[in-house]
Amino acid sequence: MKSYIIIGVLALASCAGNSKKGADTVATDSGKTDTSYAVKANTPAQNMEYCFVHTDGTAAQDTTALHLVINANKVSGEMNWLPKEKDRRKGTLLGTLDGDKIKAVWSFMQEGKTDTMAVEFKLSSQQLAQKPFTVDAKTGRQQVDTKADYTIIYNMDNCDKFKK
Repeated sequence: MKSYIIIGVLALASCAGNSKKGADTVATDSGKTDTSYAVKANTPAQNMEYCFVHTDGTAAQDTTALHLVINANKVSGEMNWLPKEKDRRKGTLLGTLDGDKIKAVWSFMQEGKTDTMAVEFKLSSQQLAQKPFTVDAKTGRQQVDTKADYTIIYNMDNCDKFKK
């Protein structure tokens, strides 16, 4: 059963981009532990490129697409919120990875104006989850709902939305 999980994780990782293989452990036929190639099932790979998509709306017509590049604990990339009939937000992400948690600043353009917003994600080898936003009553601006769990789920994608 372990070998099927490892094969599945490695296959998904190869679809998402090039990575360095982890140094986790797995038992071999001889009962000894081999640390040369195993990857933990839910641990994000380092030095890798990921793409994710989330759709919502009554007919799944609104899309958020993310392109993440992870180098050690540094995260960069793009995040595009593309609602069907509203103003779009397209921009860049810069942040850090701590374990499986990403904290970043999203710098985006909307209605001809540049703005920034903090975002928080939880990255696994197969999906991305985001903390939702709430509106600050004093400023009227959106911000991360730090009390909420990671409830917005993104599915892995092939990065076509980001190829120029």
